[in-house]
Amino acid sequence: MKYPELPDNVLDVLKKGTVIPALPLALNQNRQLDERRQRALIRYYLDSGAGGIAVAVHTTQFEIRLPEFNLLEPVLKIAEEEFDSFTKSSQKPIVRIAGDIGKTEQAVKEAKLALSYHFHAVLLSLSAFENVSNQEILDHCKTVAEIIPVIGFYLQPAVGGRKLDVDFWRELAKIGNVIAIKIAPFNRYQTLDVVRGVAESGRAEEIALYTGNDDNILVDLLTEYSIKVGDKIIKKRIAGGLLGHWAVWTKSAVKLLNDIQNGVFDNNTQKALKQAIEITESNAAFFDSANNFAGCITGLHEVLRRQGLLEGIWTLNENETLSPGQKEEIDRVYVAYPHLNDDTFVADNLDKWLS
Repeated sequence: MKYPELPDNVLDVLKKGTVIPALPLALNQNRQLDERRQRALIRYYLDSGAGGIAVAVHTTQFEIRLPEFNLLEPVLKIAEEEFDSFTKSSQKPIVRIAGDIGKTEQAVKEAKLALSYHFHAVLLSLSAFENVSNQEILDHCKTVAEIIPVIGFYLQPAVGGRKLDVDFWRELAKIGNVIAIKIAPFNRYQTLDVVRGVAESGRAEEIALYTGNDDNILVDLLTEYSIKVGDKIIKKRIAGGLLGHWAVWTKSAVKLLNDIQNGVFDNNTQKALKQAIEITESNAAFFDSANNFAGCITGLHEVLRRQGLLEGIWTLNENETLSPGQKEEIDRVYVAYPHLNDDTFVADNLDKWLS
């Protein structure tokens, strides 16, 4: 089968490994789209050095698809315009990823919509498939892959994912237009299932692995897996991150990935482990792990509000807000780890992004 293909320069960025923030939704106090700040967020990520952005994903709020809001197309359109403008001025390729959810009929519709706005791939959520066989889900993935390149997605159950075994990941990786997998079960055993499945698929070199394990970012990116397949050892690394956590302090995330790729941590295990814990503890505050991630979106909004990128922490769900004690936890990690934030970079460029 002839699949739709990514441009070579985009595929090169994806395989080398890059920072891909998951785009938050910018709203005003009336809970309507704030186009000016939505554009500012995208400009912030691109000027930070992110090599891609994921739009219409969990961090963007799945409710954008509901008829009462009808914000899916407007957000995709804004992103397309900002990507085009940046690529034209910088000559840098940007990996354009759109979230894709629902059963097959909805997923196909969203895949075609993403393609119409010149997105390169979809991050395919499988949350709609509960208690069904691997084959049924794989058939769904194949159908979407016939339309647009697919990034597989292992989402943690706490925010709507389901457990998927190594057999599923092996077969998914065999689909010719699956180009990457975001690993985000927040679980070491299940992370290893994905890596092993890809190694055993025969397509290990063709598929880029991205961490979505916001609780283990640095260690994921430093680990080289050695998987025995028959009489061979397949070595595989997680190339980059597609992360909600990287929707904030993004300039620092770009520096972190550059440091990893340039071997800064190679001979300093303690430095790596120390910074890994600092990042994980910051994520615990942003994502509200103490309350089973109830405030994960609003926590990111709070950081962006403090920096001036967002006006407030409003979401489409009026009941969604910071959890008790979450603001104080964000205060604490700001004080504890000032070297992790990029407030100065944001302050220096905010007026330009908002113009």
